[in-house]
Amino acid sequence: MEDLQRRHRQEQNDLQSRITQKKKSATKKTRKGVNDECAELERQLKERHDAEISALSPRGALEIGTIEVVPADNDDEPATLKNPQDISESMHAMSVSSAPAITGHAKRPNRQRARLARRAAEQEAAVEEAEKEAASLPNLREKERKAMQEAYISKGLTEHEIRSDGHCLYAAVADQLEHSKVGLRPRIHMNIEDDMAQLQSAVAGYKMTRQVAAAYISQNSEDFSPFLEEPLDQYVTTIKDTGEWGGHLEILALAKAYGVDINVLQGNGKVERIECGVGDEPETLWLAYYHHSFGLGEHYNSLRKAV
Repeated sequence: MEDLQRRHRQEQNDLQSRITQKKKSATKKTRKGVNDECAELERQLKERHDAEISALSPRGALEIGTIEVVPADNDDEPATLKNPQDISESMHAMSVSSAPAITGHAKRPNRQRARLARRAAEQEAAVEEAEKEAASLPNLREKERKAMQEAYISKGLTEHEIRSDGHCLYAAVADQLEHSKVGLRPRIHMNIEDDMAQLQSAVAGYKMTRQVAAAYISQNSEDFSPFLEEPLDQYVTTIKDTGEWGGHLEILALAKAYGVDINVLQGNGKVERIECGVGDEPETLWLAYYHHSFGLGEHYNSLRKAV
């Protein structure tokens, strides 16, 4: 049971990270769909976890809360059961042979048991579907890696590995800037300009790009606030002072701040281009975005020109 609970916590953390990334990458037009998708992912994970716990400990459902017998108010309905923590989680314990006898209309069909049986069947089907999906993950990882390698060859790129942590996007952009004609100093005036020289000499590249992305979003709040689900100041502080993952909004901010176009090579081999909107021929940076190939979930690597 401890191993199962540990795995459940890990899966919940992974899902929360995925949801955070999805919400950050959502646009104003896609936000509702992304929120609905995230809610459905959370619902499916909860149902699968409930089913796994019930399957591992069939009698554990009875320990969730006290079951209260409520007499029927009329002769047409049988007595019902009330469970303070959702009676649906007790379906494995409520079988025809082992359920406590309910006084009242014992000879009538028990609608409560019928509902529990249907829910049990639905949860078993959900568990089977989740197992099939889990079994297919290695194939998804293999397909993603193969598609990316083929894209690298066709586009004359070579991959530079970035450490798989919450800073990967910022570190990948910093690597691109340092290996191009651009450098880590942004092309436009920033509020951090006075401290730029000191900042450049004092911190790692990813810390610089974090500061620049935060400053640009803060100075252009009207372009970013409509897409945020939290106060702008709080969002900017998270970028500057934590290891929170970056997404589409941060890439856009960095493209604007440095005056570069950023091509993001997706796991299916397609390219998403984020344009800075200035200059005739801006420098182009290349990032690789993985969805299945790394343990923490989404990940960015830097792509350099093949020698």
